[in-house]
Amino acid sequence: MKSTRLRICTAKRRYLTQEQAQAAVERATIILRPYRCDRCRQFHLTSRTKGKRIARPVG
Repeated sequence: MKSTRLRICTAKRRYLTQEQAQAAVERATIILRPYRCDRCRQFHLTSRTKGKRIARPVG
């Protein structure tokens, strides 16, 4: 697993819980996913999907 660069961590919005991050994902107009940052131990959002299994949208 790659570690998050400090510059990236400090530039991104932080969410205390995965539920808060998921709520932000649901409000977004683009496809995002939450992840726990190994730097700050909080949650950030990313649009990157490389190497991740992403479920196809239903409908």
